[in-house]
Amino acid sequence: MKRFLSLSLILALVIILAAGCGGGGSADQAEPGKKANVTLQFFTGKVETVDLMNELIAKFEAENPGIEVEQEFQKDASNVFKVKLASGDVPDITTVVSQEYIDQGQYLDLSDEPFWPRVLPSIQELTADVKTGKHYKAASNVTMGGIFYNKQLFDELNLKPANTWEEFKANLAVIKEKRPDVVPLFLAGKESWTLGQLVEFVAHGPVKQEKGVLEAKKAFINNDESQLQFGEPQGAMDMFAQRLTELKDEGLINGDAITATYDNQKEAFVQGKAAMIIQGMWVMGDLLKMAPDFQDNIGFAAIPSVVDGLKPVVLSAEDSAYAITAESKHPEEAKKFLDFLFQPENLKIYSEALKSPAAFTDVDADWGPLKDAAAQALESSAAIAFTDWPSGFSGDDAGRMVQELLVGKYKSSLEFAQAFQDTWNKAWQANNR
Repeated sequence: MKRFLSLSLILALVIILAAGCGGGGSADQAEPGKKANVTLQFFTGKVETVDLMNELIAKFEAENPGIEVEQEFQKDASNVFKVKLASGDVPDITTVVSQEYIDQGQYLDLSDEPFWPRVLPSIQELTADVKTGKHYKAASNVTMGGIFYNKQLFDELNLKPANTWEEFKANLAVIKEKRPDVVPLFLAGKESWTLGQLVEFVAHGPVKQEKGVLEAKKAFINNDESQLQFGEPQGAMDMFAQRLTELKDEGLINGDAITATYDNQKEAFVQGKAAMIIQGMWVMGDLLKMAPDFQDNIGFAAIPSVVDGLKPVVLSAEDSAYAITAESKHPEEAKKFLDFLFQPENLKIYSEALKSPAAFTDVDADWGPLKDAAAQALESSAAIAFTDWPSGFSGDDAGRMVQELLVGKYKSSLEFAQAFQDTWNKAWQANNR
């Protein structure tokens, strides 16, 4: 009898232990065939989307128990990412993609992912590596960049968007004279990326226009000095520095251009204290949050060329691009996160919040009030893409050089242009060692 009881107790204990190890036990246990407690590191430099991405991450985690996503934002993301690679602190997913890192094999090849047939052909072309034709990044949206202007003020002063730099400068002068309480063109130079963006749109615009999107991309990536001519007298960089210095000296930009923040820029614009800003569509979400009733007063136009005889330019390029690093320990989970972001319902949320059209053909999003204005600006201008920066010389670094230009560090516009070319060349040479 005792032996029977002992065997019964042992059997009961085995059953209890087995139940404790089953799928209905501890939350730390995974379901059969699934990985548990995977943490994906998502590294981004896109300030406008941090809060929105946190919302989407929460939704993803709720739909995918066992996978967590930690978002890290850095203003100077390009340089911080370089440090991360050097230190071994490599994120799984990043918005930082450069040709140097593609050449080094730092990203996974996403060419065979199932979402590509849904992507606009133009964005497929823009996101393809020009050297191999493969896709190491995928973009969720299309963006545009140009001049945002106060329509009411333009109407009051009988102004029209400019086609040439002289017309642009004349508009600024009229605003200064007739409305001395309004900054004609507001720059947000404390955050150097905004001035680096100015280099991409304005200084690099003539090169991109003359060469065309793909040929310009090749010239930047191959550092073809015969095509870029950054240090040439009366070249695009020299003319950019001349034009910007003139605007500063004539009081056509804000006096605090190198200390004003991005938030200061947005606030001044929606409050009617700034007539124009040079930005991308990514700014629209914040502008409409700050002043929902201001949307009918926002105009959009192309940026006149700093080189005479060329058409105005509008940035028309991929936006919100993502790459999965080759060193990711969780590539399948990272792909799952990208698939989630690229689901039509999530792209709709993202596009409408960011006020930027989706790069996917199956997304119907009411992305903003500037649809018609953007299309009209494109019709009368040259479309340009983003600059391919060397990793040792980012848009933030270029912006810091523009800060130096504005405080008078360089004796002439040509000295600035040649310093830019020297810094650019050293960065590309360092990449190719």
